[in-house]
Amino acid sequence: MDLTSSQHSHLQNELIRELERQEGEKEDDEQIVAEIMRRRFFPPLITHKAWEGFHFAGHEIRITEATDCYGAVVWLSALVLCYFLETNSKQYNLVDKNVIEIGAGTGLVSIVASLLGALVTATDLPELLGNLQHNVLQNTKLKCKHQPRVKELSWGIDLEKNFPRSSCHFDYIMAADVVYHHPFLDELLLTFDHLCENDTVILWAMKFRLDKENQFVGRFQTLFDLEIHGFFNRQPHT
Repeated sequence: MDLTSSQHSHLQNELIRELERQEGEKEDDEQIVAEIMRRRFFPPLITHKAWEGFHFAGHEIRITEATDCYGAVVWLSALVLCYFLETNSKQYNLVDKNVIEIGAGTGLVSIVASLLGALVTATDLPELLGNLQHNVLQNTKLKCKHQPRVKELSWGIDLEKNFPRSSCHFDYIMAADVVYHHPFLDELLLTFDHLCENDTVILWAMKFRLDKENQFVGRFQTLFDLEIHGFFNRQPHT
């Protein structure tokens, strides 16, 4: 066999191995997505108030939603982040850690973090706090080591007044699907920067959509070290 044939055979084998690796990752992704979606359940009967159920951290969690508001709906990125917290609890041990969730929405991520032992502050816009407080209270009362707090946080506004750096230290900042087509990406980046200290870890799940949102990742990397823990090529089916 001449050198050219040998090189061709080597490249062909490398290509086969790469395709096998990608196929294996694809199968792994599908299994993880299926496992995440198995954590979700719905009421057996139609009720006067819309809610969804989830199984995380050894508990049944019921989340009340409001379909007329983006922030009061459980988005798939929240499920991914909850699954990550639960399945990586040794690497990211939340027990007694100070955690803040920005854009908490329905509160699912904050609830799971609380059930895993964290001292959680769940934040969002003032108009979402009522439903957020309801979900957090009904799913954590007498179930958690630390009762989570609910607090208003409008990105980029009165950050030092409401979260002074001298007294607010967060071990973790959590965010699920806070990057989408909205005009407050600058304020979001400012909020991340204000709440972070040198040893703060941001756990952030997002769906890649349009260029504007995707470019935010590049801007994020100018301020923070970024490590991607997972990338699902397929959208979970609802």
